[in-house]
Amino acid sequence: MTNSRLAVTAAAFGLASGLTLGGLSAFAGGDKVVFPENWDKGVLYSTVDRYDVKQYRELWSTAAAVEAARKGEPIPSGTVLTLVQYKAQLDAAGTPTKDDKGRFIKGDLIAYTVMEKRTGWGAEYPADLRNGEWEYQAFGADKKVNEKANLTACFQCHKPHEAQDFVISLAGLKGTVPGQMAAAPPPGPGVVSIANFLFGPESVTVAANAPITWHNTDGSPHQVTIRGAKVQRSSVILKGQTAQLSIADPGSYEYICGLHPQMKGKIEVK
Repeated sequence: MTNSRLAVTAAAFGLASGLTLGGLSAFAGGDKVVFPENWDKGVLYSTVDRYDVKQYRELWSTAAAVEAARKGEPIPSGTVLTLVQYKAQLDAAGTPTKDDKGRFIKGDLIAYTVMEKRTGWGAEYPADLRNGEWEYQAFGADKKVNEKANLTACFQCHKPHEAQDFVISLAGLKGTVPGQMAAAPPPGPGVVSIANFLFGPESVTVAANAPITWHNTDGSPHQVTIRGAKVQRSSVILKGQTAQLSIADPGSYEYICGLHPQMKGKIEVK
């Protein structure tokens, strides 16, 4: 498994991390998480087509977590969430083939990324890194630990989502995606569509304090993160949802998807 594949491992369920070289050497880290041999005996709560890396992904959960989430209860200790990555099947031109529902068809297994919650875990981490009682680990297709994965990136990515117990795909666990979402906004100045892991248009020009609206048409969640002296982040945008941000000071601003950093856009504020 290549590091470039690991760099885009997670995103929909919470694991939006860029798993890179390095490690969580100062802490116990992922050595607490063993490979979940019975992951496929749990609940498949979401699937994601990743156009940017030509992957098909499945998100699995232990049944108790799904039951708790759908009752509005806290995610229980013992929860294991497993992201399973597959290559998408490709046609002769290298384009992912699709089934009769327009979804990618899964090919070879690539890797697993796991987040697990246990009572008492996480106490060794500093407050600015700790994800409650969650730990993370990355495994290759052979179910062996990927020793080169930088698990710190997982903690950093999930940290802003403390209000939903650090699980970016909590709505999926609750069974609320997609479907009951806002309609697409009408086209106009400052409106950006998110499709196939791209921002369109890639560059927009708006007046100071004017709202910029992003509408997500992807099956995967996204999160707009505007860089600058003061970083701004939207909420996590599920399929069919919109988010708005505005910028007060004139200038040129770059932004990315906080869950998929390779997605980039630009805002000119006049």
